[in-house]
Amino acid sequence: MFAYHYTSLAAGQWPSINAETGFDQHVLACVLSRALDEIEAGETTATEAIGLSCAELRNVLIHSFPLARFKALVVDEAPEPELDMEEELLRDLLLGHARPSDATSARFAKIIARRAMRSDHLWQDLGLFSRGELNRLLATHFPTLAAGNTNNMKWKKYFYRKLCEAEGFSLCTAPSCRECNDFDACFGAEDGESRLARLKNGADLV
Repeated sequence: MFAYHYTSLAAGQWPSINAETGFDQHVLACVLSRALDEIEAGETTATEAIGLSCAELRNVLIHSFPLARFKALVVDEAPEPELDMEEELLRDLLLGHARPSDATSARFAKIIARRAMRSDHLWQDLGLFSRGELNRLLATHFPTLAAGNTNNMKWKKYFYRKLCEAEGFSLCTAPSCRECNDFDACFGAEDGESRLARLKNGADLV
């Protein structure tokens, strides 16, 4: 069960989130746990869920979670992830704003682009506990991109706005965001319940 996988992560030393490297491990643990949930439901494979190649994913597991049990990921049998045009454009956007020569930032660009193809808020797609954690992740690894979201637009909306701007057109014909009928869709609350938080607090998931 999903709870078992979460326990396995904890048994492999659930990382501290005080230091930057510890926070990065926390994000990876959240993403892996979310992916395990989807794998167990028969929806996807490890590489398809996370967006990393077999070699990249194996490297993450070896160096970040050497004590955790990840048999359910079945990395060696997973196909290499395939990108459609939408994901490739988003990945390129993130890579273009990633910290220079930082392999961790490049890895997160791939993970975020893949998870953004899911239908929930991006922080939920990543398995994070809150939007605040997503804000921190983006500000750390994609500082110039994150800094441009001055009005606290929903991140998926913001990403696609930036993609459209790069192509020379706008998603919206309203003279300003405040006058747009879809204002709440872009700037409304990104609240909701974190599945991992419920498990960590001892609640049951059906």
